[in-house]
Amino acid sequence: MLTLDHFTKQTPRMINLLRRLVEIESPTHEKQAVDQVGQVIIQELKRLNAQVEIVPQIEAGDHILARWPGKETAPGILIIGHMDTVYPRGTLASMPCKECEGRLYGPGTQDMKGGIAITLIAIEALQEQHLSTRLPITALFTSDEEAGSSTSRQLIEQLARQSALVLCMEPGMLDGGLKTWRKGVGMFRMTAYGRAAHAGGDHAQGRNAIEELSYHIPSIQRLTNYELGTTLNVGVIRGGTARNVVPDKASIEVDLRVTEPAEVERVTYAMQALQPKLDGTRLEIQGTLNRPPMPRNELMIATFEKACQIGAEVGLNLLEGGTGGASDANFVAPLGVPVLDGLGPIGEGQHSEREHIQIASLPQRATLLAGLLMRW
Repeated sequence: MLTLDHFTKQTPRMINLLRRLVEIESPTHEKQAVDQVGQVIIQELKRLNAQVEIVPQIEAGDHILARWPGKETAPGILIIGHMDTVYPRGTLASMPCKECEGRLYGPGTQDMKGGIAITLIAIEALQEQHLSTRLPITALFTSDEEAGSSTSRQLIEQLARQSALVLCMEPGMLDGGLKTWRKGVGMFRMTAYGRAAHAGGDHAQGRNAIEELSYHIPSIQRLTNYELGTTLNVGVIRGGTARNVVPDKASIEVDLRVTEPAEVERVTYAMQALQPKLDGTRLEIQGTLNRPPMPRNELMIATFEKACQIGAEVGLNLLEGGTGGASDANFVAPLGVPVLDGLGPIGEGQHSEREHIQIASLPQRATLLAGLLMRW
């Protein structure tokens, strides 16, 4: 049995591997950069005797699949994680990867290269101890989670349907809890079209697209329903070319978060029903749900309870929680496949200059992952 003590001794190895991954900057929309991280992962996987498959992409980074056989040929365990980050190249200059007071700072340490390092070290430990798992293991490392997983969603869903359990290596809750619920995420863009005119000499002939949008922003915000866990946020507004020109085009971007699936229909209908307020203008509304909710339903409760039993066997007391953020685990939940999320390290400040992990959480999470792989 792999214990916390074993992985505590492996902490320097995990830190070194994580540093190596973090110090290769991998913003989502730079294929070459993400593929560089992928090459490091491929090297590690081949060292771990994995059957490696590269799923090539034209614009996004290539996805990487690794497989290890189990004692049985039954549906296996799927581990999912992503290689891309939200940080542009050059971020390391102002936000270097460094250790400080038991924390490891750096872009992507928490979200989610820490989860990748834990995965690789846990599997390495199983092999070093000559421990064979009952179920086959598949690990999928994707390249575009931060941008909505448009090229990886179909692959995630396909592999999940073939699995007995899916483990998502996104970071855990601050108190160490696993994530047993997540909100669904949607995005809308509303574009208003008006008529350009000189703001001084021909103002009356103009139709101000920014003004048109201003009538709809309060209506959109009021679609929020806190009791049902639904929020809408107009987070971006763009329009106009110059102070003295009546703008003929403007747009807003709206973030949608839902706990209840039925709320998607209500909000979508309300958004599409919005009509222009000013004569001579028109509206164009696009968007829908990107990731469905991951509810804390009976299946999730049973899955977490089983994880708690396994955690207790390896000396860990598991907690649970949820978040308004989404992950690739949201795609798995509607399929009726058991899924556990938040198995990555504990930390704070993701997507900011404060992003870090608690180093002590690395061996804890590796112990838990190894236990789940061995005992599920």
